[in-house]
Amino acid sequence: MSTSASANTSLSGAPSLTSSRTRAHKHLVPHFTKGAAWKRDDLLMIERGEGCYVYDEAGSRYLDGLAGLFCVNMGHGRGDITAVAAKQMETLAYSPLWGMAHRSAVDAASFIGGVAPGDLDEVFFVSSGSEAVESAVKFARNYHVSQGDTGRYKVIAREWSYHGTTLGALAITGIPKFQTPFAPMLWDGVRRVPNTHGAPTDGAASELYCVQAIEEMILAEGPETVSMVIAEPVQNGRGAVVPPPGYWAELRRICDTYGVLLCADEVINAFGRLGHWFGSERFGVVPDLITFAKGATSAYQPIGGVVMRTPLVEAIYESEMGAYMHGSTFGGHPVACAVALANMEAMRDENVLDHVLANEGYFRSSLDALMDTHGIVGEVRGTGYFYAVELCADRASATPLSDTQRAALQGGQLLDFVRAEKLLIRPDDRGATMLTISPPLVADAEVIDDLVHRVDAILGATSGWLAENP
Repeated sequence: MSTSASANTSLSGAPSLTSSRTRAHKHLVPHFTKGAAWKRDDLLMIERGEGCYVYDEAGSRYLDGLAGLFCVNMGHGRGDITAVAAKQMETLAYSPLWGMAHRSAVDAASFIGGVAPGDLDEVFFVSSGSEAVESAVKFARNYHVSQGDTGRYKVIAREWSYHGTTLGALAITGIPKFQTPFAPMLWDGVRRVPNTHGAPTDGAASELYCVQAIEEMILAEGPETVSMVIAEPVQNGRGAVVPPPGYWAELRRICDTYGVLLCADEVINAFGRLGHWFGSERFGVVPDLITFAKGATSAYQPIGGVVMRTPLVEAIYESEMGAYMHGSTFGGHPVACAVALANMEAMRDENVLDHVLANEGYFRSSLDALMDTHGIVGEVRGTGYFYAVELCADRASATPLSDTQRAALQGGQLLDFVRAEKLLIRPDDRGATMLTISPPLVADAEVIDDLVHRVDAILGATSGWLAENP
């Protein structure tokens, strides 16, 4: 039942901060947030954004060091993008892509196909990254069945990988704590192999254990049963893990050898995060499928999708099956597609990709410098505008965090240090204790300096806490 207006508004008539928090606690169910954290009296209530910063309802300014969730690539408050959304709503608010098309989806797909590598020219739209991964899995199976390879259904994915949370995508995700509660409900067609964390960067890629494990898995399962290999160019789970030279070329070779489709999950990596339209370009490989979402619209509208190689799509059309048997109500939504086009055109016209490549060296060196100041920084990983700072008890003596320290930091202590600096980055616990950093792509040297300064303060507070809590 609604409460009285006087209890929910300030004297000015605007909702009060206390009212907003109270109503959030009462009516809103959060994502991946423990109840104790959600019900805190200081629950952060974000009101507006501008550039690389957001403001809470009390007027405090926070640096958005995670670009929302790796997605607000062009920054907050872009009136040009919001104007396109309003205009599209006035013209055509909705039309499906079932047996018909509309200009908004055609324009967005044409742009994406034009910047995607190789013959990845065909685009299937959905509304999120999880849906994109599920669509890729279904496409791979659909393709093999259309070609008479009806035994192929298994998917090979890596440890600590994150590919989404819907049940199909969750089965492919390799993060145990996300899977465990739903284990009885998950599809059993996924086979897990090591990721590239800790792999040497010299020597032949073909000799790497993380490469050999994939080929061995295909042979052990039977190539005639394997449909697809999926991997992120730079892996999010385990903290911005950059593959060694030649790794992706080896994935391409292995998949070609055994008739397996190669899918690059670029829900985070695409649309400039690594300084290219698609992260696969950075590693010189043309996959069969690329999943995308997040940065395609800079999160001004929800969108996701799969970019597919034209020969694969045509093979399905020409088969007896004749169709990709998949679809959704909001896939290719006119407003989302119009916003995607406006966002991508702005990225092109404002040379955002070049901006990332021009600044990534400074960004990385600034983060690396923190290792000289803080002995608790075990490693800095990443590239482009995507990094992880991994923590330890003492790097010089190779002393890891104790179980007690790790539990406390991951349980909220590290988040308190982050929040105190008014910085929105992720205190990450997926495989290690880390700070994940991924700001809007429009962040310049001044913003990078501000971000690194705040991370420096967070590390200082963490060092002090660890000294007091050995």
